[in-house]
Amino acid sequence: MDFKGSDTLPGPRTADKLPHTAEAAAKIVIVGGFGVGKTTMVGSVSEIKPLTTEETMTQAGIGIDDNFGSDTKTATTVAMDFGRITITEQLVLYLFGTPGQQRFWFLWNGLFEGALGAVVLVDTRRLEVSFEVMGRLEERGVPFVVAVNTFPDAPRYPIEELRTALDLSPDIPIMECDARRRASSRDVLLTLMRFLHSLAMQGALN
Repeated sequence: MDFKGSDTLPGPRTADKLPHTAEAAAKIVIVGGFGVGKTTMVGSVSEIKPLTTEETMTQAGIGIDDNFGSDTKTATTVAMDFGRITITEQLVLYLFGTPGQQRFWFLWNGLFEGALGAVVLVDTRRLEVSFEVMGRLEERGVPFVVAVNTFPDAPRYPIEELRTALDLSPDIPIMECDARRRASSRDVLLTLMRFLHSLAMQGALN
């Protein structure tokens, strides 16, 4: 498309414009290991067409990227995913999905900058990956909730067993979700917002 001779660039699509009632916006990051469903969650819940930076997986990743449980996955996020959801007439969330492979984790620090909170997506087949993810959030002081993505072939465990296995403190919310479903992903974000509100109220009382 050639914009020569024009003083203006095309604006956002009508569907992408912020509600005129929006008064506040918050940055939320969605993190987790490789193939846990971060891109899927952003895509399922975003009210705008999500921005993705997926690239085709190549032979170069063999022996480097952990694709356990994702043998049919042909593309991977190399920078970030981005979407937006209006929670109330006044509050809008900007969603940033992080790359899952450890060789791209150096990008996380920039994505964590200014984040109000985070969703940690968990795959019960690879719980061990979650420890470093949560550790990085704790180092940065980013509050988070844990969402267990219910893959059809993944084992299911009682939530309290998972809380113990992940060594989560009693106050951190943990819930099951289906990242493919908008309502389920939205409920995870609402749980995060309620958790952040409770933390803010505790801080105000202390």
